[in-house]
This record gives sequence, structure tokens and C-alpha cells, in this order.
Amino acid sequence: MPRVKLLAISLFLLLLISGCTSPPDTALVTEVIDGDTIVIEGGYRVRYIGIDTPEIHPQLEPFALEALEANRQLVEGKIVRLEQDVSPTDKYQRLLRYIWVDGILVNAELVRLGLAEANAYPPDTRYQEYLEELETEAREAGRGMWAK
Repeated sequence: MPRVKLLAISLFLLLLISGCTSPPDTALVTEVIDGDTIVIEGGYRVRYIGIDTPEIHPQLEPFALEALEANRQLVEGKIVRLEQDVSPTDKYQRLLRYIWVDGILVNAELVRLGLAEANAYPPDTRYQEYLEELETEAREAGRGMWAK
């Protein structure tokens, strides 16, 4: 019995040392990549669920810099809460999350400001109806990329 216990302890320590940890539920944002992608402590890249912002690369699209700056103002250097829907990651191994800071759903705020479109990526659709309502309001109000 002592050998089994020693083996279990050794395996646990090996896993601990090798860094086999799950992504955090809250984390410090260390970098803002663009309007809908950030890096959090631990080096995890996080892609916002349910939205698309204009691209910076390979070609700068209209309102991409505004979306980047709004995202930066909302989350850079702050502790955020990361909420998973169904899928833990995308095909690029980025974490897929809804991002909350100071009680604000950042994904939704970017849509409300007219700096992101609501795009459903099933099965991750928990807030999709809400995001689509915010996009309709932003379009009707002519905010951000929806300005006339």
C-alpha cells in the first residue's frame, strides 16, 4: 500500500510541476490584441464570444482602431471575470469567454457602442439574443460603425 501512495503523490507532484492547470475564472488582462481578443496572466489568449470587431490585420478595416481603443479602455490592466459558455476554446486554441469588468459585459458594451457586430457561433449562444438587440439599437442610433 505505501508504494501506491508514493506513486500517487509522485504523479500529483509531476502534474503540479508540469503546469497542468485550468484557465482561471478571474484574471489580470496583460495585453489587448484587438477589439475582441485579449491576453490574460498566464499567457492565455482569450477570444470574446458572440461578437466580431473590425480587423487590424492583415488589413486595417474601418473602426478597427476605435474597437481596439474601446476594448483597451474597458479591460487593459484590470482584473476581469471570464465566463465560459459551451466551448472552452476555438480552433486556434484561444479561450472562448464572455468578459465581465466592473459589472459590465464587455462583449455587449462593444456591440452597444457600435464597435462590434453580434455574430452567433453555436453552440456558444448564451447571450446572443441580447447582443443582437444591442446591435439593432446601435444601428438605429447610428453609433460607431453604423454612423450614417
